[in-house]
Amino acid sequence: MPTETGVLDTNGAQIYYEVTGRGPAVVLIHAGVANLRMWDAQVAALASTHRLITYDTRGYGRTETDAVEFSNRADIAALLDHLGERAAHVVGLSRGGQIALDCTLEFPDRVRSLTVAAGGVGGYDSPQEAPANLWEAADAMYEARDWDGLAAFETAYWADGPGQSPDRVPAVRAMVHDWVLGTYRAEKEEGSPQPLDPPADGRLAGLRIPLLVMLGTLDDPGTIDSMRHLAASVPGARLEELETAHMINLEQPDRFNALLLEQFSRA
Repeated sequence: MPTETGVLDTNGAQIYYEVTGRGPAVVLIHAGVANLRMWDAQVAALASTHRLITYDTRGYGRTETDAVEFSNRADIAALLDHLGERAAHVVGLSRGGQIALDCTLEFPDRVRSLTVAAGGVGGYDSPQEAPANLWEAADAMYEARDWDGLAAFETAYWADGPGQSPDRVPAVRAMVHDWVLGTYRAEKEEGSPQPLDPPADGRLAGLRIPLLVMLGTLDDPGTIDSMRHLAASVPGARLEELETAHMINLEQPDRFNALLLEQFSRA
């Protein structure tokens, strides 16, 4: 159970957060197909040695926001200030991985170590991106407010993995489907996130914070390529490839947790 729950009022938002455990702070940033609940296994495993901070980003879970321009990076800094933490280990997966990377580039003094799993790199266009018609179909479902169809599509792509069987990881599939469908049905205000300027890709060589990059070998080809590009572009970065699809921490929680602990010990 969390040792603390609360709501941070910042720039037109009420950001819901949970804090569990004691020790060096760790901020975990969830995927775009999830909410803070995706980190439950990490919180349970690491709270004996670390202070785990999870939160719902704008548009997700229990967080509410007005229709304002905002920075996901500034939200993290504000949350650290609110909780009295000068710096933290920062971990993000998928969309959360890109937010984590951008936050580190903007606020390097707030980040002890960085872990990016199955994420993206702002400004990098992978030659391995999925065909445009795949996303056009998803966009059409969004415009039609076909939340059931869209949840089924995203679950198949991100939980099962492109071309994989729906029976491969049934428990992960069920969780992701529930999260995605719940988010779409809630139709929450998301606000207008402002991108990092200049974007991350042109700034990677200057990153000096310990970086762990993880990818799933059954994931979207563009994501795999982006993670290999990130690891190759940052001096001293460590790359780990796991036999999973996109939701690495849900498929292999024990391995994921062990890699995090090794990463934290580097900082």
